[in-house]
Amino acid sequence: MVAGSPARSSALAAYDGSAGVIVDTNIWIDCIDPDSEWHNWAMDQLQACGERAPLHINIVIYTELLVPQPDGRALDELLDVYETLRSPLPWACAALAARAFALYRRRGGARNRPMPDFYIGAHAAVANLGVLTRDAAGYASYFPRLRVIAP
Repeated sequence: MVAGSPARSSALAAYDGSAGVIVDTNIWIDCIDPDSEWHNWAMDQLQACGERAPLHINIVIYTELLVPQPDGRALDELLDVYETLRSPLPWACAALAARAFALYRRRGGARNRPMPDFYIGAHAAVANLGVLTRDAAGYASYFPRLRVIAP
């Protein structure tokens, strides 16, 4: 199926965020850091979301988590505790991420390349996932139909 095809458009029209939850990088960092002011909230939300639906991360989130501490084994152990699925980025999210980035640029955004949240938001949209994050405003600005779980 080609991004932007009628079948893809109807799939996005049916989006309700019910296929699971993609967990943003900031939530995992808050869970890892007991001194974070968001630690307890993030832990509670991760647990609650994981009890209702599958948790997901993608290669973008995984990479961001490895930047400060490149210990893949420890990261995998953490993700396994929550039975987190390692979900590939669907090809269909490329066009959606590009459209969101174009909107960002039209609104005066200074970056020259799409930031990770554009890929994460587009992934959530095309895979029918909600997003667990502390950055609700960023996702809402460029992906207004996403089901966002945030403080």
